[in-house]
Order: sequence, then C-alpha cells, then structure tokens
Amino acid sequence: MSARYDLSGRHAIVTGGAGGLGRGIAHALIEAGASVTLWDQDADSLSQAVSELGRRASQRQIDIRDVNAVEAAADAAVSTRGRIDILINNAGVLGEVKPIWETTPDNFQRVLQVNLFAAYLVTRAIVGRMLRQEPRRSPDCHPLRGHVVNIASIQGKEGMAMAAAYSASKAGLIALTKSVAKETAKEGIIVTAVTPAAAETAMAKEISAERRADIMSRIPMGRFAEVAEVARLVLWLSSDDCSFSTGGIFDLSGGRATY
Repeated sequence: MSARYDLSGRHAIVTGGAGGLGRGIAHALIEAGASVTLWDQDADSLSQAVSELGRRASQRQIDIRDVNAVEAAADAAVSTRGRIDILINNAGVLGEVKPIWETTPDNFQRVLQVNLFAAYLVTRAIVGRMLRQEPRRSPDCHPLRGHVVNIASIQGKEGMAMAAAYSASKAGLIALTKSVAKETAKEGIIVTAVTPAAAETAMAKEISAERRADIMSRIPMGRFAEVAEVARLVLWLSSDDCSFSTGGIFDLSGGRATY
C-alpha cells in the first residue's frame, strides 16, 4: 500500500511546474490535499498544466532569474494564500552535451543561471517569508514553518563527461541545500534535495540514443526513474513526517549512487 500524507490546507510552489516532472510533483501534492502554484516561463504549457491538474492548481508566468519578478511572485503567493508551506525548486535546463572545450560561455552561464542562481533567488525569497509565518506542529509536536525540496542530480555528486555545466550547477544546488538547512535548522524549516540518476522527462528526450545508453549503463537497475517515483519521494520530503532530515540528500538512482 502506498503511504498517505495529509497536506490539506498547505500551499506549495513548484518551479518549472509546466514540465513533466513539475506536473508530476504537483499532481502528487494536490492528491495529498495541497494547493499548488506552478511557476514557469512557458505560458502555454502553464495553462495546459493547470487545466490538467484541476481547481487546486494555479499559475504564475515568471522568469525566476529576475530578482524583482521572484520577489513580486513571493509577495503575491503570501497575499493570496496567507502562507507558503512547501517550495519545490524543480526548474532546470540541460545545456550543451559537449566536452568543455567545445561549449560556449553563454550556454554555461545560462545553465548556472537557471539551475543554481534562480534556485538561490527563489529560496532566498520564500524562506525569508517562511521565517515570518507561524509554525505548525509536526506529529511529534516539533514546530515546523515549511519544507524546501531541491531537485538536484546524481551528476552533482559524481560529475559526468560532456555535462560540465549541468553537473556543476547541481553540485552547487546540493551545497546550497546543506547551507540553507544549517541556517534554518532551529527555525522549523526543513531543507532537503533529491538526486535522481535520470528520470523519464522531456529533458531525457533531448539527449541522443547513444547518450541515453551511456547513462543507462551506469544504472544497475537498467532503467530511468519514473516521474511518479520521484514525486513520491518529494511528497514525503514535503510532509511533516519529514521533521528531522534537514540537510539530507536523498538518492533516487537505481543503484548508481556510490555515496
């Protein structure tokens, strides 16, 4: 039997929410009773996602690399919903699949801007507001103000050839997770990250068959993670049952992870 979590009355923000993984995570949160706002740049995909997810889903078209846009969106979320209980930093881009000497500086910078700098801006804005809201009580009576879950990658732990920008950005996101967790440990904000080996998303379809086979060969289970498998782990990390694992990095690697 699948574990059940009650997130009734909670509000979540999912960045990159118009994509397949963002939608899958949002669906799991909504099924658990939460309301969810999807943040994304793609207006058409946002509208489609909200239509699919139903009445507890809303949207915000936003470039999360823009500090003013992020601050305005965070203010709007608090004004509309009263509080922000869950943040999922899911937005990300793959970038060029080339050896570093063939990559362009503009591409490298874009990957870092979307995958790391934007996550910093969103975390800065949302955590700052979480700190000002009243805590709830976990099942063990510990005060909790909110949960932040960052979608990193196993490549952030071990690197990967022809993915320097992506690997570096996800390594930075892992370090950001651990740093913010230490800063908020006594404030009732739980900050964690998930490190999938690879998941069956639109990003996985961007790579060549040869690249896919290379990645697959590194996964002992011999397959990519399903979106629902990622979403189930994120759901636990977003719930009050996750009350002492702050700073934790949770592998979802089919056996690829070595530490």
